[in-house]
Amino acid sequence: MNDAGNPWVSRPVAPEASATTETPQLLLSPASGPLTPHRGGVPAPDRVDQLPTVKHPAAAELWVVGTHGGAGESSLAALSPRWAAAGHGWPLVEGATQPSARVVLAARSNLRGLRSAQAAATQWAAGLVPFVEVVGLVVVADAPGRLPRPLRDFAKVVSGGVPRTWHVGWIEPWRLGEPVSVETAPRDVRRLTDELHTLVGAGTTGT
Repeated sequence: MNDAGNPWVSRPVAPEASATTETPQLLLSPASGPLTPHRGGVPAPDRVDQLPTVKHPAAAELWVVGTHGGAGESSLAALSPRWAAAGHGWPLVEGATQPSARVVLAARSNLRGLRSAQAAATQWAAGLVPFVEVVGLVVVADAPGRLPRPLRDFAKVVSGGVPRTWHVGWIEPWRLGEPVSVETAPRDVRRLTDELHTLVGAGTTGT
């Protein structure tokens, strides 16, 4: 894996504040994997494991792509009015002027979810979806409590295939159908939202 462009030290990517501004810059989580596809250097996953392409009539600032059913795609997309759920597939915006749609993958932390995330990351890394820009992966807890070690280890492996990975803990109110809101969301969700806004606002996955 080519990780020449992958930093291991957090650095701000938001525009520098002026001398008269005292608002601190958001420090992004360090990149953990490639920032761009390998394009030919990665074998494509089996066709049955590949996500489909889903056409959309309008663009979004960021698309949340659930790599499997129940990944939390709709809940994560509801965290910002400028984000949209992609419908469990790679978003292809008809007539889009922007060369690529920015995407964040979403998957549950169980084995099925992590495997589907790995397949999606491999599909992107193999250069099969050149019309998207993957900014990272959100791993959403599938149950309360700490992940078993085998799943934690596998999650680290999967994280190495995408630019960044965020982990969101179990959120009981969401399970019970309460409205998704950044204001009432746990701290890790608010941090995720801030970082994604920063990445998308900077127009890049970060370097």
